[in-house]
Amino acid sequence: MSLRDRIHEAVGAIRARTGGSYLVPQIGVVLGSGLGGLADAVDTHAILTYAEIPHFPAPTAEGHRGRLVLGRLEERGVAVLQGRVHLYEGNAPEQVAFPIRVLGALGVRTLIVTNAAGGLNPRFRAGDLMLIRDHINFTGTNPLVGPNDAELGPRFPDMSAAYDPALRLAALAAAQAERLTLHEGIYAGVLGPSYETPAEVEMLAHWGADAVGMSTVPEVIVARHARLRVLGISVITNAAARVGTVAGPVTHEEVLAVADGAGLRLVRLVRRIVRDLPDPAAG
Repeated sequence: MSLRDRIHEAVGAIRARTGGSYLVPQIGVVLGSGLGGLADAVDTHAILTYAEIPHFPAPTAEGHRGRLVLGRLEERGVAVLQGRVHLYEGNAPEQVAFPIRVLGALGVRTLIVTNAAGGLNPRFRAGDLMLIRDHINFTGTNPLVGPNDAELGPRFPDMSAAYDPALRLAALAAAQAERLTLHEGIYAGVLGPSYETPAEVEMLAHWGADAVGMSTVPEVIVARHARLRVLGISVITNAAARVGTVAGPVTHEEVLAVADGAGLRLVRLVRRIVRDLPDPAAG
């Protein structure tokens, strides 16, 4: 079955499940580890588990609930992915990004991706929010490898402005309005699931990365392939270990706890961004 056919099947199942009063979402949101609380702020139209949607991969990582929440947030139609799957779970890159394809086919034109990330920038502290300015794909793969369907996107998509400049300005304005500190930086995407060694941390920091995580990059590549506007926000959950430092081990439990603690601020920020998006027709 072709990728286009799988997208069509998934969209058909979602529309059948939501009934005749189908809500067209203009904004898609991907919620990372421990950040699922934003879904509770949605005026819900329908909730589907990923198991109810054909060809949707099932998340296995703790902190990823695996639900599609459709409804309204700040009077905008939204589709919220409450949890994601990762390459390290054994999924092919195309599978990891498949939900983004479906969001685009449902009508989403603006995508907000969130994640939990380790801090590489020494100015960052656990619980900080970072607006993603750009990313480094260090996963060793790409979701666009293989035959290209020109109806879904170009063979060689441009990534020079992967994270939409206008949306980034809107996010900074929203943070200022909410009196929230919002850093800007570069996100390095790695394969995982092991956390980075001190030598790897030093290498990524030397490359210019400010945060590192195990998600987001495949989703953003496919979103740009599908011509979606993208905004990315990381919650810094820990300071990554550096060469010559003595620190306790990083645990997933710690990551989830910090992400949960930062959740209320992230909800405030995303709600304000959605409310104040500068282009209602696109967002």
